[in-house]
Amino acid sequence: MTDLINDQLTTADARRLLDLWDTQQSAYVAHRENRFQVMIDMVRLHLGDGPITVLDLACGPGAIADRVLTALPQARCVAVDHDPILLRIATGALATHGDRAVVHDLDLVADGWTGRLGVDHVDAVLSSTALHWLSPAQLLGVYTATAGLLRPGGLLLNADHLRFGPDAPTRQAVARRHDEQTREAGFAAGALRYDAWHAEAARTPALAALAPERERRFADRPQQPLAPLEFHLAALRTAGFAEVGPVWQYLDDYVVFARR
Repeated sequence: MTDLINDQLTTADARRLLDLWDTQQSAYVAHRENRFQVMIDMVRLHLGDGPITVLDLACGPGAIADRVLTALPQARCVAVDHDPILLRIATGALATHGDRAVVHDLDLVADGWTGRLGVDHVDAVLSSTALHWLSPAQLLGVYTATAGLLRPGGLLLNADHLRFGPDAPTRQAVARRHDEQTREAGFAAGALRYDAWHAEAARTPALAALAPERERRFADRPQQPLAPLEFHLAALRTAGFAEVGPVWQYLDDYVVFARR
């Protein structure tokens, strides 16, 4: 496989940007690797070590898919996102896994996106720090669509901050202070801030050229209020999942589990 991916973005460049992304995200998400480990353990212990297909939903630069493909040698990952810059990095970074990784440019709020995955069914759907960009109605739509994709017994695992509400003021305040300290420690250790990571990516001409398209795609999609844990669980039940609940929590950071 050639080392040049998508107009002079090398595999090495893509891997470097994925590594910088991981460091940057760890400054915003404490114990981020624990999240991933729980997700991989759930998949491995429930589905076994045999051949499976995993959907990395809103994959960003490929953080989940890279870990799944490394930890589960017989797994195949289909990674989807709608951010053209992150998609290009994911394509390059995941190229090290050969044909076990496929990356698609798909909009999760568009009709019929599941029909363009290239697979009819998957065994697991994983997502991390991404679905909070969806409105409650859109989130229910995505959960319903993924329920239709999953084989019976398949898993959905969504890792994200699900903030405490006004009925939990002490926990809310502690979680806020902990987030502040996590960011301060991460940035002091050299992690890039979110905007600085994008500025670093833009130093690569192939990625800088995609910035106008990225801005166009998300111009009318403001950040949404964070849905609480209870909404996610209710939405998953409504979508048709048989068993739902958190499988990991650290303050207001959760891995939410659902079995088809």
